[in-house]
Amino acid sequence: MSEIAINDSIRTQPDDELPSATTVALVQLALACGGFGIGTGEFAIMGLLPNVADTFSVTTPQAGYVISAYALGVVVGAPVIAVLAAKMARRTLLLTLMLVFAAGNISSAAAPTFESFTFLRFVTGLPHGAYFGVAALVAASMVPVHRRARAVGRVMLGLTVATLLGTPLTTFFGQSLDWQVAFLSVGIVGLLTVALIWFYVPKDRVSEGASFLRELGAFRRPQVWLTLGIAAVGYGGMFAMFSYIASTTTEVAMLPASAVPIMLVLFGVGMNAGNFIGSWLADKSLLGTIGGSLVYNIAVLAMFALTAANPYMLGLSVFLVGCGFAAGPALQTRLMDVAADAQTLAAASNHSAFNIANAIGAWLGGLVIAWGYGFAATGYVGAALSFLGLFVFAASLRLERRSRSAQAA
Repeated sequence: MSEIAINDSIRTQPDDELPSATTVALVQLALACGGFGIGTGEFAIMGLLPNVADTFSVTTPQAGYVISAYALGVVVGAPVIAVLAAKMARRTLLLTLMLVFAAGNISSAAAPTFESFTFLRFVTGLPHGAYFGVAALVAASMVPVHRRARAVGRVMLGLTVATLLGTPLTTFFGQSLDWQVAFLSVGIVGLLTVALIWFYVPKDRVSEGASFLRELGAFRRPQVWLTLGIAAVGYGGMFAMFSYIASTTTEVAMLPASAVPIMLVLFGVGMNAGNFIGSWLADKSLLGTIGGSLVYNIAVLAMFALTAANPYMLGLSVFLVGCGFAAGPALQTRLMDVAADAQTLAAASNHSAFNIANAIGAWLGGLVIAWGYGFAATGYVGAALSFLGLFVFAASLRLERRSRSAQAA
């Protein structure tokens, strides 16, 4: 097996020193497989909340706490792991993270109580952000600079394909057989990813000067915080809607439970379309893609709230909300630009921010439902969060312009 240098900073080596196209494709396949497992494990629970609630004798909003527990695991795990593993080879770190993820899902399938299940979802979320952050850095380091966002998008393709295939399939079998089957299947995908990374991801050398202090330096940069803030606030709306999509489908649109996997497929198609278009647009204009997607999300989430009772409009809205994932590759690449030499922590923290959005969205959506406004009102919650995200984006844009003006002066 060959050995390559996977840098913490943005890759600067000449294009003729890049790995072959076959090597790059196999690496992206291995990394995307991990994304597929993570995405399936994260989103499948949303379609199985009523089943989980029945098993543990809790309400559906109470069952939603396991979504927040997983998200909290991502939020805590991403920065902590990135700092503690600053001197660990990227390939070794990826293997370790996938092993923990696989074990967490297999254990979740055997959880005897709601409390233990919630705790195990927290543990399973710990590797999530660090895996995606490191995987994005590995992928971006192996392609020309002007194609970074598309390389990141291919890694995230595993996540978006999970919403298209993995989540609906596990939801279907979880409803038909037992919801524990879903998590056992995800654990097996995690073990498969370990094998693929072992065989296809080249060994790497830790970059010179790597340390936990250097990684912590990312949090001294205002643009890092603002970019993370855009993700944490602006994209909570998608999760506010999607966390309760099963109940919206059956109780608002009055469709049978068998229609829930169809809605999940539509959401997955939207995420894949958004990932493809968004990564292409991000290589053209990072800031334009981020700002445009926030405005787009406001419109489609408001449409969801207004039309959820109509089965056809519900399906269309779910698809369009999924397309809002277009900002994912853009935000990940933006962090590579603003983090300087603290790449790992910044890249991993992007998924902490998205899972803060997940937790906020699920929590606020649950509150609105508990207050009696209904499941469709989660769309209004989402639109409001995207609107707030625009203010964070405006602050980032203003700082960017001031910085450029100062440099020009």
